[in-house]
Amino acid sequence: MRTPSLIATALLLALNCGTAFAQTHLLFIGNSFTFGSGSPARFYRADTVTDLNKQGIGGVPALFKSFTDQAGLDYDVSLETQPGSGLDFHLANRLEQIGSYPWDTVVMHGYSTLDRDNPGSPELLVSTARQMGEVLRGLNPQVQIYLTATWARADQTYPAGMPWHGKTLARMAQDIRAGYDQAASASGARAVNPVGDAWNRAMETGIADANPYDGIGAEQMNLWTYDHYHASHYGYYLEALVVFGSVTGLDPRVLGSGECSAYELGLSRPQAAALQQVAYEQLAAEGRLQAAPESTWNPASPQACR
Repeated sequence: MRTPSLIATALLLALNCGTAFAQTHLLFIGNSFTFGSGSPARFYRADTVTDLNKQGIGGVPALFKSFTDQAGLDYDVSLETQPGSGLDFHLANRLEQIGSYPWDTVVMHGYSTLDRDNPGSPELLVSTARQMGEVLRGLNPQVQIYLTATWARADQTYPAGMPWHGKTLARMAQDIRAGYDQAASASGARAVNPVGDAWNRAMETGIADANPYDGIGAEQMNLWTYDHYHASHYGYYLEALVVFGSVTGLDPRVLGSGECSAYELGLSRPQAAALQQVAYEQLAAEGRLQAAPESTWNPASPQACR
């Protein structure tokens, strides 16, 4: 049972969310980096979100929905995903699904190397983000668009012959982020969700291992899954935290170490707290968080998960 002081803090946090407190219809557009390929996140709580392609996906959208529910926010979350695709695929093949509702908020990203055929080149992402922005504003001129800058792929940096071989993971993430910054400017996006930067920060602070090819350090998390390409449940959890904080303006640490989804995916309390801290630090460094009263409010505990 929550004490009156905790309930009061929860109400203050809800008020700080401004327009997000009224029901917000949010759409995720992406690929396997959104739907959680290679991890149990893929079909996580799929019944809490609407998969416009009817493939039973939960993924990062379901994690985001879980976080917003626990924070007392009213989001109706949908997703439209296709593995191995960029925004060009969605423009060519999925406008019927995307055009099914005048979305309030859209979170989207392209292919993991910016361009499958020309890795590192931002041109395709920039042009397709601009086109998608026009489509979305045609549905709702007030739509808030967020672009998610994805993480550096270990399989693109460590093995010989790959596009970023001989360069650091940080350099690949910086290249990806630069492309998304250009795409955000071209598309009129509200912000870039700094997921790749948060991954770098997790490795720099030592809570995550930076090279899965030489084994995982004791007490460290591997943000990649078995292919060193897609994310593990740790990596998708961090992605969802960054998107949650960026879109709502709330400090991800408000979810607390007993947050339900972390428990259900098998993260320990220290792991959940560490990833929430990294998400907070990255978002705070970019000025993405609203001012909110300091609190130890924990709206969920493992016993409360359902």
